Amino acid sequence: MYTYLIINAIAIGLPMIATFFPWHRFDRKWKYVFPSILLTMVIFIPWDIAFTDAGVWGFNPKYLSGIYIFNLPLGEWLFFICIPYATLFTYDALNFMIRKDVMGRLGPWLAGLLGAGLLVVGFANLDKLYTSITFISTGVFLLLHLLVLRSKYMGRFFLSYAVVIIPFLIINGILTGSNIEEQVVWYNDAENLGVRIFTIPVDDFVYSLLLQGLNVTFFETFQRKY
Repeated sequence: MYTYLIINAIAIGLPMIATFFPWHRFDRKWKYVFPSILLTMVIFIPWDIAFTDAGVWGFNPKYLSGIYIFNLPLGEWLFFICIPYATLFTYDALNFMIRKDVMGRLGPWLAGLLGAGLLVVGFANLDKLYTSITFISTGVFLLLHLLVLRSKYMGRFFLSYAVVIIPFLIINGILTGSNIEEQVVWYNDAENLGVRIFTIPVDDFVYSLLLQGLNVTFFETFQRKY
């Protein structure tokens, strides 16, 4: 079956169609979008390969195309293109529609509190690969924005992340399934916190925060420089 490929197609379908709406024309920003996605893939693909090899997670061949690059199925590679594209489209569309930075003052506070909290949880769970690496990496990322980069767009990013949570629950809910036979992606709960929201490991929400955040960071950097 081609379930994973279909999920990717659904994730990028509506944003790709809306890309060409005359009131927004997100395609004019592709020169910032695709380099951002590529740079993020350079970070996440090796991470993904290493975690797959270590048995932190894996993939049900029943729902794959049968095409693998290194040890990752084609659907997983496309995941790191389709989801970031949908993320950046949502982020930019919200900025276009909501001109006021409604969460501007909350941005630094959220970055600081979340960053510190994630570091505490990460270091408290060094025996769990997924939790420790994901939480510590995301905590460092958020504190870097707060203390070093002093990014002015963190409020806008958190708003976008909150909006994306809804499709995230749907897509990841399908991927993680309600039982082993239905799971496109399975997780070794010995390597994560063992806490799930519906069928989704809570660690995935932090992983998604970092994935989306890095894409937005590169996107904003390219926009400002070029």
